Amino acid sequence: MKKIGFVDYYLSEWHANNYPVWFKAVNEEMGTDYEVAYAWAELDVSPVDGITSAQWCEKFGATLCSSLDELCEKSDYIIVLAPSDPEKHLPFARTVLKYGKPTFIDKTFAPNSQESDEMFALAEKYGTKFFSTSALRCATELEKFEGVTNLIVTGGGSNLPEYSVHIIEIAVSLLQDPVKRVMMQSKSQMRFCHAETVSGKTAILCYMPGFGYSVAGELADGKGRHKMITSAFFNVLMGKIITFFETNGEYPFDPAETREVMRVRDAVLKAEANQNIWIEV
Repeated sequence: MKKIGFVDYYLSEWHANNYPVWFKAVNEEMGTDYEVAYAWAELDVSPVDGITSAQWCEKFGATLCSSLDELCEKSDYIIVLAPSDPEKHLPFARTVLKYGKPTFIDKTFAPNSQESDEMFALAEKYGTKFFSTSALRCATELEKFEGVTNLIVTGGGSNLPEYSVHIIEIAVSLLQDPVKRVMMQSKSQMRFCHAETVSGKTAILCYMPGFGYSVAGELADGKGRHKMITSAFFNVLMGKIITFFETNGEYPFDPAETREVMRVRDAVLKAEANQNIWIEV
């Protein structure tokens, strides 16, 4: 059995509570043999539900490590979680990436592009293969939008800084052209972010807490298409993570797109504070 180590800010949170189950399901589909064998968290008690790290490990059959270094030494592969606390990713990565083991870092990859660049520099220094993505990038509906030129993406979540990564990553992955500037217009809880790429493609990113995720766009042939995102994108993500581990770090997409997502996110959050003004990416 190949051993995965979970690194988290606190263990009992939605991603850590679901990933082990999804990995088991994907193992059955792919005929692989990965298990969450080790775990470590900075906080012992989850602020979500009061579950301790030891209680979480007992529930999921993992061994609790006394230090991050111990987890890195024992694990074959590493997953850095803390999905709601991206400011923890760089401090964790400073230890994790030096071990050179294939690593997945959960969304949001970094709180800003500066820390994103630092993590890429660390990975290059230690020769460590890693990738990061929003699970929404793995939605099978996106396959219907290859060659899209003009795009509308909707999505929700409890707050823009944490959940904007989903709609931004969808747009970056589909447009395949660097975004050069963004502009935000807001009305009550709704956010409309206009984006333009270097070659003239456009996107409107629509955010509101209650929105479902959807994509609409104009294809290269001029035809329009709209899809609600309902596919099992987390299961697809688990498969991509396992394939990444199986291939010892063969990337599922160009890692440069992760840096692009972080630069666009910086601009989007700046535009949120400077309404109706074009912000350069």
